[in-house]
This record gives sequence, structure tokens and C-alpha cells, in this order.
Amino acid sequence: MCYNGGMKTSILALVASASVMACIADGPRIERRKPLAANVGVVSVGLDTYWKQCPGLLEDMMKKEGVFVRKLEGHQVTVSRFGMSDNPQAAAAMVPKIKAADLDLLFIDMVTYATSSTYATFLRELNVPIVLVALQPDARLDYEHATIYKQLFNDDICALPEFTDVACRYGKPVADVVIGQLEGDAKADEEIRQWCAVAHVLHDLRRARIGLMGHVLEAMYDMQADPTAVSRTFGCHVALCEPDEILPFYRNPDAGQVDTMKKRILDFFDTPNPVSDPWTEKLTDHDLDVAAKAAVALEKFIEKRNLDGFAYYYEGEAGSVTRELVTNFIVGNSLLTAAGFPMCGEFDLKNCVAMMIFDRLDIGGSFAEFHPVDFERGTVLVGHDGPHHLNIAARKPVLRSLKKYHGKPGSGAGVEFNIKEGPITMMSIGVKADGQFKFVVAEGESLAGPIPPTGNTNTHGKFKPDVRTFLRKWVMEGPTHHFALGIGHHAAELKKLGRVLGIETVVVTEGF
Repeated sequence: MCYNGGMKTSILALVASASVMACIADGPRIERRKPLAANVGVVSVGLDTYWKQCPGLLEDMMKKEGVFVRKLEGHQVTVSRFGMSDNPQAAAAMVPKIKAADLDLLFIDMVTYATSSTYATFLRELNVPIVLVALQPDARLDYEHATIYKQLFNDDICALPEFTDVACRYGKPVADVVIGQLEGDAKADEEIRQWCAVAHVLHDLRRARIGLMGHVLEAMYDMQADPTAVSRTFGCHVALCEPDEILPFYRNPDAGQVDTMKKRILDFFDTPNPVSDPWTEKLTDHDLDVAAKAAVALEKFIEKRNLDGFAYYYEGEAGSVTRELVTNFIVGNSLLTAAGFPMCGEFDLKNCVAMMIFDRLDIGGSFAEFHPVDFERGTVLVGHDGPHHLNIAARKPVLRSLKKYHGKPGSGAGVEFNIKEGPITMMSIGVKADGQFKFVVAEGESLAGPIPPTGNTNTHGKFKPDVRTFLRKWVMEGPTHHFALGIGHHAAELKKLGRVLGIETVVVTEGF
């Protein structure tokens, strides 16, 4: 099933309007063109016997649900309310409506005690992650004036063991349990926010079309991925593409669109003189023209094939127009990645998925790998030659002309910038011997410091407990050598996502 909500208007028209940089404090920013979205449902559970015994209790339960729903609505999700499931018949009647809502996540609001039969039907009939939410209105009972009514009003956790037990018996454990207070509980509110962020990821992964073009860079065995396994695990469709689909847009460019793209590029990037690397030079008119034509062609191709992401590697014949095109996607890729379309070089389909996950968590998602260690600072350079999520740049990004690309054919413009200083998270998607995927995650810090002026993005990554131990622990988990890089600490959301998708998740910096 394809999600095309962000593509209804021509991409090039959107580029022209969005490119220009809603400026933030520390640099320009590309506007998101793939809006964050998710469909979440809420079912409250209770016991119908109580409503006859305690007049007004049902109405109070639904008011509690209303407070919870308002929390959800603050996190860019569409909320469907299905009402109160207080007996098996009510649950069965809800199932067709829940299926019709095409949910990414279902919240069961444990407003009071309920028998497990009020939700076992959902376990059996639905294929959607379920989160149990127990948000108690009062910090404690007023023991001296307590009543059964008041107890039932605050009995949110009472049925949790019964519900989780039955979920395990069905072989469908719940995704999570959120326990806290209904109002003024920052920890519970943060857990709810995290689950809404995970819902954004799930929403787009299972609707995405990711293009795959070319072949793995020679001898990189770690990057091989089975498109069927990717589709099975993450839900996205992998669309197989050919360079010749892009070539006509490059050979016959619209001069006005290319000129507009050149202006965008020059407005957005700095073009300084070379520093120390003899492979670099100030951005040439030729490289700017090629990058702009390639960017326009790439945007038209993405629109034509209705793609949400793209992973590729192709070389083409030396001196051919095809080689010129396919080796000069870096600038256009970076603009698209920042706008919500993850673009991944070196044919790394798994890392394209990782970059999409990071983008939908709204934390960036640059294409990255490890560069040299700085043993004096206790850091490791983290970066790559492209593509990059420009919205996590610390300052205005730089374009340099590269006389030759590092380890690849071709030449042209390269993107260079420092990542924003502060907390960072990275994730590699590895493949285990049994063919199952594995999330390898780390949290660290991006530190201020000089980076090599080589036309690559880099940052000084600081990781606990020290750089040697961290790198040893990271590589021993069997990651792909590429990973997605984002800002902030977000291992909690990635662990939640791994739990829902059935993917082993290891956070190598946990416990330090």
C-alpha cells in the first residue's frame, strides 16, 4: 500500500517553494515535504457490571479517556476513538471499525479494572501493536474518605497483569505498558510522545516505496540485503529501478528549472576556497551545472516513480553521460534527504531504511560511517561523502569540487559540514546468520572541533565509556559499516520500534 500524501503536488514546485530555508538560529533549514503522520486508535476498557452499581462512573471513565486523547492529539497523529469495551460482545463489535481505521498503533486505556475478555478479541483479530496505558487520576487515594467508587476511579493498573498474561498466552505480547498519573506526569507524557513518534515511523515504513538501483559497491559483503526480507520486516515495497529511467531528464534539462536549482544551491551552501586537500578546489561552474542538472533529474525521477526513498550505486562507462549523472547525485540527494526523502549511496538498502526511521523520528538521519580516531580528544570522526541530512548541520553547509571521489569513479561537488553540537544517536541495521535484522544503536555527543576540509561531512563523536571500548563494543555486535546519524538521544524510541518489529536491538552505550 503506497503512501503518497507528500507527492500530490509536483516535487519541483514544492522544491522551489520549500527550498528556501526557513532559517533557524544556527543555519538554514530545508522544509519537510513528507509531513509526519500516523493513525492511532484508543479503546477504553472497563466492566459493564460497574456501571449499574456505580451511577456516573462510566461518564467519569470517558472523561479520563478524553484527557488521554488530548495528549495524543498534541503529537501529530490522527486519533480514532472506539469507545468503551466492557464485555466480549462490545469488543467484537469494535473489530471491523478498528480494521477499517488502518491503524499504526492501538492504545488500550485502562481506565478501571476490566476482565481480559474485554480485549482478548483484539489480540486475536488485529495485527497492530498494542500499548496498554494506565494513567491514574489521583496521586493516592484519600484513604480516610475512600469509597469503592473512588477506588474504581483510580484502578488503572489493576487489570494489567491479567491483560499481559493473556497477551503472552496468545503469543502476541503487548508492545509496552505506560504507568503513571493522568495529569502532570512528565515521565508518562514522554513515553506517550515516544510511542507517537514510533507510530510515525510505522506509518511510513509500511506505506513506503524505496527505489533500488544498480549493485553493491564491489566486495562490500556487509551491505547485501534481500528486498523480500526488507519488505517482510519493515512493510515497505522495494521498487527496482534503472539508470536509464533518470537519464532522459538529465539529457534534456529544463533550463529554467536548472537555473532555479543553481540559485537554491548557491543560496544554501557556502563555496569556500580549498584548504589542505589537493583533491579539492573551489566549486567550479561546471560542477555546479552538473549538480543542478542531476538534482532536477533526480527529483523528476522520484516523482515519476512515486518513491519515498532511494538506495543506489552505479558506475557507468568511463566518460559517458551516464557516469556523469550517477556520480553527481550528492547535492540533490542531500536536499531530498533533508526534505524527508532518504537517499542512500553505495546501494545500502538497509541504511536507507535506517535513515527513514530517523527522519520520521524527526531527528535527522545522515548517511554515516567511522573515520579516523582522535586519541588526544578521545573522539572518533563520524561522517561520509554523502548524502546528508542538511537540517542537522551546525552551520551553513559547504560545497567543494572534488577532482576525484574517494574510492569511487567520477568527480564533482561534495557536501561538507559539522553536525550540530550536543547529543547524538546512531543506528546500523545488521543482518544475523539466520537472516534476521538487528538494530545496533549508540548514544553519544557531537563535540566542537576541526574537521578535515575534504568535501565530506564529519563530526567529533564522543561515546562512553571511552573511544576504544565503545568502538570495540560497536563492531563486535556485527553492524553494517554504514549507519544513520541523528541529533538527540533516542535509543528509547529505537528499542520500542525494535520490540514492535520483532528486531533484536542492542544499545552498546547502555549502562555507562
